[in-house]
Amino acid sequence: MPIIEKKNLQEDCLFGLWRITEDYDTLFRDVILMEQDIVRLNGFKNHQRKRESLSVRALLASLTYPGARIVYDSKRKPFLLDGSYNISISHSNDYTAILLSSQRRIGIDLEYMCHDISKVSRHILSRGEYITSDSGLSSVHMYIHWCAKEALYKICDKKDIIFNQNLTILPFEPEQKGTIQGIHHGDGFTEVFDMGYWIDDNYVIVYCVK
Repeated sequence: MPIIEKKNLQEDCLFGLWRITEDYDTLFRDVILMEQDIVRLNGFKNHQRKRESLSVRALLASLTYPGARIVYDSKRKPFLLDGSYNISISHSNDYTAILLSSQRRIGIDLEYMCHDISKVSRHILSRGEYITSDSGLSSVHMYIHWCAKEALYKICDKKDIIFNQNLTILPFEPEQKGTIQGIHHGDGFTEVFDMGYWIDDNYVIVYCVK
C-alpha cells in the first residue's frame, strides 16, 4: 500500500504521507473524480504533475473517505468541499503529504533535498536569520527555513507574502527533528507560530498548527 505514514501530529491534526509508485492509469482508476476534477487534471501538461494530483486524491481518500473532494479558491488554496477539514498539501519528488484538521489552521511543506539551495538563499532568508557555519549542516538548515516559510505561507492563506521580508524563523540549531518558531510580519501586525519539523530519507517536512 503506497501510504507509508499516517499519524496524529497533535490533537485534531492528522498527517499522511504517500509514496507515488503507481502509474497514471492505476491512480486514475483507483480514485473517484467528478467532471470538474477531470477538467482540472487534464489542464496539467506535465505527466508527473498529473500523477501528483491523483496521489493527493488517493491519500485524502485513505485519510478520510472515498470521494472526498478538494476545491481551490482564487489563490489556489485547497479546501474540502464538505467543509469537514482544513487541508494543507505538499509534494516533492515521489512523495505527497497531507495535513488535516477539523478546527485548526494548518500548513505543511515537504521538500526533497537535491538542489544547491544556497543559490536561492537570498530569496528565502530574511536579514539576520541564523544559518549554521557547519558546512555539513548549512544546506539542511536552509532547507528547513525554506520548508518552514512555505508552511507559513500556506497557513497565512498566501496573502501578499514575500519570504525574505514578511517571514522570519527564529534562531535554532538543525537536528533530525525539532520545534521552531516563525513570525509573519504583516501590515501593522505580527503573528507568531509554533512549528515542528523532521528529516527522513533526505526529505524535510515542516508543519504549522494554530
